[in-house]
Amino acid sequence: MDDNQLLRYCRHILLPQVDIAGQEKLLRARVLVIGLGGLGSPVAMYLAASGVGRLVIVDHDRVDLTNLQRQIVHSTDAIGADKAASARRALLALNPEIEVTAINMKLDERELAEQVRLADAVVDASDNFATRFAVNQACVREQRPLISGAVIRFEGQVSVFRPDRGGPCYRCLYQETQEPAERCAETGIFAPVAGVIGSIQAAETLKVLLDIGRTLEGRLLLLDAASMEWRTIELRRDPACPVCGGLQVSAVAR
Repeated sequence: MDDNQLLRYCRHILLPQVDIAGQEKLLRARVLVIGLGGLGSPVAMYLAASGVGRLVIVDHDRVDLTNLQRQIVHSTDAIGADKAASARRALLALNPEIEVTAINMKLDERELAEQVRLADAVVDASDNFATRFAVNQACVREQRPLISGAVIRFEGQVSVFRPDRGGPCYRCLYQETQEPAERCAETGIFAPVAGVIGSIQAAETLKVLLDIGRTLEGRLLLLDAASMEWRTIELRRDPACPVCGGLQVSAVAR
């Protein structure tokens, strides 16, 4: 770590839980972020600012005027641009010392599995169940930590799934359904809720990478921003889960 990095990350280094060794670990880390909307924006920005050395950001959509109310990684002059490219520009402007790979396409099963395999942690900031199920399945197969978030209206939720430690997966919480997930375009979203939940996802990702504190593994954190109330629900692994139910804990625990 050079003098410029010591200065850039000094407020992290002052924390005994991080120190120089932890910051160097972040600089060596690779994180996959799926989705660069309301959640992915604060996630990617905080991970970049915190010095996660390699970010792989994935989104096939383009920036629209309606996005700018909450998708803070994008600016007005990015309207019409690919979200992945727009976010990459913003992240490198924030921290030019990191590596950011932008993928402007939907990943098929093989491509997703490869990107998950290469990552130290995976952040699901998508807005639909199909993507969430696919990312979860890839994380279970490749034994990678998954930091999952979702927001709608005034509500948000976030959890950490650790298939590598034999914990529950996303499908233990939600069974596959034919009903489409509600989207902000139909129901609305209170802008700061995305920032709150995305920031928590970023914090949980850093904790996973650093192996510090107590993460939300085995817990679902729920926010009702209208009343500013938080609830926590304990999660357990479902033995009948079609994704992780057949795995032996001894086979996945590190």
